[in-house]
Amino acid sequence: MSGPVSDAAGEATEHPADRAPAQVRRLRPTSRRTTGRERHEEKITVYVSSDELFALEQARLVLRAEHGIAVDRGRMVRESVAELLVDLDAHGEDSMIVRRLRS
Repeated sequence: MSGPVSDAAGEATEHPADRAPAQVRRLRPTSRRTTGRERHEEKITVYVSSDELFALEQARLVLRAEHGIAVDRGRMVRESVAELLVDLDAHGEDSMIVRRLRS
């Protein structure tokens, strides 16, 4: 059934099936380089396996020892996410994240 439906007060409202599909608001990833140590207002929690955490820590140590870049794991993750978003925006279906998530 589609068309107007009544809410609890008897008012006619739009039936959910008649609504246009939600549009995803695509934000353009910023190409600016982060300054490193800065305050971040938002937080997420990500669970990783012990092997993934070990690999991330190893990469951090390689960056410091072989490339002279002292960086924390959080910055590495933020930089990785930024690159992933740029790639998704630029390549869409052919982006690394789409290919990896489909496999």
